[in-house]
Amino acid sequence: MTLRVVQWSTGNVGRHAIAGIDARPDLELAGVWVSDPAKAGRDAGALAGLGRDLGVTATTDADALLSLRPDCVVYTAMADDRITEALDDLCRILRAGVNVVSSSPVFLQYPDGVVPKELSDPVREAAAEGGVSLWVNGIDPGFANDWLPLVLTGVCERIDEVRCLEILDYSTYDNRKVLFDIMGFGSPIDEKPLLLQPGVLTLAWGSVVRQLAAGLGVELDAVEEHHERLPAPETFHIPSGTIERGTAAALRFEIRGMLGGRPACVLEHVTRLRPDLGPDWPQPSGQGCYRVEVTGEPDYTLDLRLLGTDGDHNTAGLKATAMRLVNAVPAVVAAGPGLLTGLDLPLVTGRGLLRR
Repeated sequence: MTLRVVQWSTGNVGRHAIAGIDARPDLELAGVWVSDPAKAGRDAGALAGLGRDLGVTATTDADALLSLRPDCVVYTAMADDRITEALDDLCRILRAGVNVVSSSPVFLQYPDGVVPKELSDPVREAAAEGGVSLWVNGIDPGFANDWLPLVLTGVCERIDEVRCLEILDYSTYDNRKVLFDIMGFGSPIDEKPLLLQPGVLTLAWGSVVRQLAAGLGVELDAVEEHHERLPAPETFHIPSGTIERGTAAALRFEIRGMLGGRPACVLEHVTRLRPDLGPDWPQPSGQGCYRVEVTGEPDYTLDLRLLGTDGDHNTAGLKATAMRLVNAVPAVVAAGPGLLTGLDLPLVTGRGLLRR
């Protein structure tokens, strides 16, 4: 059976989602929503950079797309600085009786114990009202710190700590709002950006450590935040802008899920804008990687290296986020109504994608 899918936004992740929907033989692109009126009327293939038309034109008319009664919406609109609006979008789509796979807001990956019920209950109620499901995921938060580490724990005798790391050079991630406004790169070291305001790291990645603990059958005692920043040794340039000497150029943070007074489930990010920064910090495998370290009996280290066909690891990360959602569409449509987590779905594979 072919499922009809609407792509919601065509930004860094959305354009890759369009390509992914087109690649799967069991999915049909039924429509594309855009926020920019300048994109309205353009073919989805052009917006995705495919070099060919798909016969589907983008629109700013959300009602028109929902009236098509698609089986699922792939929602990739940015929510970091518009959480309320994103939640309203999701509720609107769910109440219309349309399933959703989404890359945001990330705390909905596993909101229990992470955010107040006032944030998650309206989504659950909208899903129940529409008789459909919502699943929020991606590569991180998502696959790199839910299924990947949990599968690895399946060959353990004893587990003392599960640590999930993202070790990436973000210099080629061309999104000034994220890098400069949210993460604080290029700002004075003594200025705290949005991401490092108290509680924001936990809001974004607390779902990761809570879900890991739930997957291992324990409840955490507490969640703690830690971070460290390094200045640029001299002025340099990246596609998103200029990093002045002495301003923030590298960031390392941890969200520690505590159990019995020690870290048990940990999410760690090591983010550089140049590979020579923070030489004593964890180093990536290849250009960049997601790493899982399980300490116990035995100890395991698993590196997931990323590289797009264009030679950029950040392209691979964007594609991974998009395809984590697109490939899960059949499973989410088949699931019962509600807010789903990674613990609720069956094995999701790249079914139909193997070239003959």
